[in-house]
Order: sequence, then structure tokens, then C-alpha cells
Amino acid sequence: MPDTAVPLTPDLHDDAPANPRGWLFVAFAFALMLPGVAIVLGGLPVADPVKALVYGIAIVGAAFVLSWAAEVVQLDFSQGLALALLALIAILPEYVVDATYAYLAATDPAYAGYAVANMTGANRLLIGIAWPMVIAIGWLRFRRSLVALDSQHGLEIVVLLGVTIYAFTIPFRGEISLLDFAVLVSFFVFYIWRVARLPAEPPHLVGPAKLIGSMRTGPRRAFTAAMAIVSAVVILLVAKPFATSLVATGTALGIDEFLLVQWLAPLASEAPEFVVVALFAWRGAATAALGTLVSSKINQWTLLVAMLPLVYSLGVGAPTALPLDGRQQDEILLTAAQSLFAVALLLDLRLSLVGAAALFGLFIVQMLLPETRGVLTIVYLVLTGVVLVISRRQALRAFEWLRPGRAATEGTPGG
Repeated sequence: MPDTAVPLTPDLHDDAPANPRGWLFVAFAFALMLPGVAIVLGGLPVADPVKALVYGIAIVGAAFVLSWAAEVVQLDFSQGLALALLALIAILPEYVVDATYAYLAATDPAYAGYAVANMTGANRLLIGIAWPMVIAIGWLRFRRSLVALDSQHGLEIVVLLGVTIYAFTIPFRGEISLLDFAVLVSFFVFYIWRVARLPAEPPHLVGPAKLIGSMRTGPRRAFTAAMAIVSAVVILLVAKPFATSLVATGTALGIDEFLLVQWLAPLASEAPEFVVVALFAWRGAATAALGTLVSSKINQWTLLVAMLPLVYSLGVGAPTALPLDGRQQDEILLTAAQSLFAVALLLDLRLSLVGAAALFGLFIVQMLLPETRGVLTIVYLVLTGVVLVISRRQALRAFEWLRPGRAATEGTPGG
């Protein structure tokens, strides 16, 4: 195996029995939901900062349960349907929180900014933290300086490139419209349709998901359905109070509410995905981990953005666009520039330690110094040009899936 790829470890494919201790993790995840549900249903008089913390923990617990259910459901559906369900399930916590802000924006325009903050924060966290994390784990554990994606992931890179280019048009129009909804959902539908035609692979279940997947078919399906229903109900129950208490916490503590919503809310909903991909990377499946994160980025750039004008229109009671002020336009522009730089790094289907360090370093700067977003947007665009010039001969590998028969015949790791 060449040094350019991190191989899958045998335990991701073997028939080793699942560890029964996984039930403790399942029970703990359910327990995390209880205090938040108790506060909502009991109407307990709790300070906003405490409520924001408790509701956030409930969302983390529900998101973990939801992620395990999403993994196990791959055993019971066709690949295409499973991919669509996985994408919708994985984005549910962020979707509900962001939808809450978009709906409230119909009566309070300030919440439009929070909806954009949550969306841009979720997108930038994924690329700025999760992508570099996978590379860092691969280097620390296996001393691999880069991770290569399978050739079939070229489809995802090209779709992500198309969505990113389209996203650049949004801030210049000063709104996220129902036309954007139609275009972005079309991107997602095309992506799911195209991926469904690729060679199927058995799901690689680990931890609690593997334990649940080892159950007999009937009980497994019933338990998976119960997990999905309970976690979804909890998310729906605490999403609005979490969203409003987070804003109130910023006001009470003198913290910029926009920044609080931008980073803390997505961090709560994305924590399970970060843990899952970190586990895959630690066990040697860095290729699978990075591929999963690229797919998640497509889901965020399409479904998460697309639902904002739809929910806002429902709140208003008529078809309309979600308006953007100057700061929100700048945030979306920065998010698109970061995405374009990340795509440029992956056009040769590889992400190196140097590229991951650049993504992480620039993300830390924008998080700690939000006033630099205009400068960082330019930096991202300049670095994108530099990367394309340096790797111009290898930067077209992601487009190889367009060749007739290529995607259907290749599925081996790149590099």
C-alpha cells in the first residue's frame, strides 16, 4: 500500500461480535435528552444560559441517537433510498434549529441574521475543523501525510464545485429566494440520483450502530424506528427554546448573539458526526471518513441553505425571499470562498497535511477575528488560484467520473 493512502483496517470488515458495552452509550445518549425535555414540558424557571446549555446537551444526545439510527438503516433499504434518508436524517438537528430561526424571522427580522449565522457556521465548521481533524488523526496514528479519496468521490467534488459556484451569486442578489431553493434542491436530487448508480458497498458499522445492526431483523427495525422517532421528537421539542435561549444568553452576557449562534448551535448538532468520523479515521478508515464529510458538505450547501426561504415564506404566509443585510452577505461570501478553496484542494482527490493545516489555520482566524472576514475572503480566493496553478496537471482527476463507464468500473482508493 503506498504512503499516499490510509488503508481500511481489517476490523471494519470482519465479523467480530459487537461490544455489548455499546448499550451503555445508547442509554447515556438517551439520558442526555431528559433534562431538556423536563424543562420544556415542566415549564421550569431556569436562567437562559442554563437553558441554552441543557437544551444544547439534549440536541447532542438526540443527534447521537439519530446518527446511529441513520447508520443502521443502511441495512434495510436500497442504496439510493438509504443515501437520501441518511442525508435527510443527518441534517435534521441543524435543519430544525435553522428552520426555527428562519420561521421566527417572519415576525422579528433580527432572526434572519441568526438563520444565516447558523447556516454559515455549520458549513464552515465542517471544512475548518472536521476535514483537518481526519488528516491530523491519520498523521498522528499512521504518519500518513495525506488521504486519498476513491475515484467515485469525484462525483461529489464536482457537485460540490457546482453548488459552491452557484452560492457566490446569493450575496450579490441580497437574498435567498425560492429560486435558490429550487436550484439547490435540484443539485441534491441530481447528486442522490447519480450516486445511487455507483457500485454499492456494505455499510461499515462500528460502536453502538454495529451492536444495533447485529440484532435480528424484526427487533432491529423496530428499535431503529423507535430511536429515530424519539430523537426527532426531542429535537423538535427543544429546538425553538434552544434557539431563543441562545440569543437571550448572548444578550444577557454581552456576547455577540450572531457569533454565539454561528458557532455553538452547529457545534451541538454536528458533535456526533465529528465523533463518528474521528473514530473511522482512528481505525484507519480516513478515506471513508473524509468521503463522508464531503457528502455532508453537499447536504449542508444544498438542503440546509435551500430550506431557509421556504420556511421563511411559511412564516410570512406568502412566497417570498429571505432578505440579507450587509453582514449576512459577507458571511455567505466568506463561506463560499472557503468552500471553493477546499474544493480546489480536493480536485486531485487528495487532501494533504499542508492543505488541512491551511483550512484549519484560516478557520481559527475567522472564528477569533470575525472582523477579518472580508480580508479572508480575498485570501481564500487567492489561495484557490495558487492551488490551481500548482496542481493544474492533477486537478482534473475529480472529473474522471464523467467518462462513460468510469464510475461503474472503478471504486478503488486513489493514490
